[in-house]
Amino acid sequence: MNERPETEGHLADNIMHFARALRAAGMPVGPGSVIDVLRAVETAGIGRRDDFYWTLHAFFVQRRDQRDLFDQIFHLFWRDPALLERMLGLALPSLQAELDDPGQPVARRAAEALGLGDHNSPQERDEVEFDMTMTFSDQDALRRMDFDDMSTDEIAAAKKAIARMHLDLDQVPTRRLSPTPSGGRVDLRRTLRDLPRQAHGMIPLHHARQNSRPPTLVMLSDVSGSMTGYSRMLIHFAHALTNDRHRMFTFAFGTRLTNITRDLKNRDVDKSLSLVAKRVDDWSGGTRIGGCLGDFNRDWSRRVLGQGAVVMLVTDGLDRDADGGLAREMALLHRSCRKLIWLNPLLRWRGFEPRSWGIRTMLPHVDTFRTCHNLDSLGELAQALSGPDRLADKEMQRWLKAA
Repeated sequence: MNERPETEGHLADNIMHFARALRAAGMPVGPGSVIDVLRAVETAGIGRRDDFYWTLHAFFVQRRDQRDLFDQIFHLFWRDPALLERMLGLALPSLQAELDDPGQPVARRAAEALGLGDHNSPQERDEVEFDMTMTFSDQDALRRMDFDDMSTDEIAAAKKAIARMHLDLDQVPTRRLSPTPSGGRVDLRRTLRDLPRQAHGMIPLHHARQNSRPPTLVMLSDVSGSMTGYSRMLIHFAHALTNDRHRMFTFAFGTRLTNITRDLKNRDVDKSLSLVAKRVDDWSGGTRIGGCLGDFNRDWSRRVLGQGAVVMLVTDGLDRDADGGLAREMALLHRSCRKLIWLNPLLRWRGFEPRSWGIRTMLPHVDTFRTCHNLDSLGELAQALSGPDRLADKEMQRWLKAA
């Protein structure tokens, strides 16, 4: 184990205290970052306030959206650590114990030694501004974070959140009937079957109601190179749905189609993903959307798309096989299912426009066009599957007009 670098006075304790404040405010600061900062401070030395600020910024800030939060905490902490603790204690009571230090107020003395602020000046305290964005929890930030930007720890947390997702799907009518004492419709088969047993006089009528059941779910997930960061999370989503319901079928495709439904039925998600990795040979390869959809329509459509199935097509629409009959296969898939939902991570960009050939070809044959780049988008998808999607038609008209 690496020893902690020796720094003068209590500066090392002060930096670790500052790192705990960052972590309490929602920034993913680990012990490795603290060790790197201590080594950098020991090597470069601290002569100016700006040098100290940017040294800590270089190791603690990992994404652009963390800059403002770091800036607020830095200036508040090094100006008056006690005020920061009080504000975080009000905003995050459960984290107060983590921030409190029963020892000496090392942060205050280290700040004075570095000349980073006069803590006895009331004017300085009046200028302190506390940004309540620090009250956002890790879960709130995680829900909005792009899957492709997540660290290893954040991906693990996102997988746990996905595993807890649950669908309460709308019921669709089936052809089967169930007897009912009254109401519904007359069951002619049972009524005529019992007719010879009845005495002369009034003929009792049997009634029946139509059964209903949740629709079958089918996911077709693109695992090509451009979709790698998102297809893994969507397959985790498919694993959660597979273990939450009986009629769920999942297929992975890149240059060829692979049925991974049986692999995802294992309760252990790590074992399921290991089996999927062994079975899918074209992971992170090229894309043949039209050809793979043709294979599905020919070999699997009649088996899995019965009784009002809902299909989720996960792809960015960047098809390199222009002669693969993409329009024909999309039209056939659309006619074979009750609802076709296209999940495209490119929709995370506000300025997205359907300009590519593949996207323009696919859009006329889908019912809903959605993004799938973070946990919030998957939660909205689960809500749309569980009830009427009132905005779907309006959004589709807008996308079709743009295409």
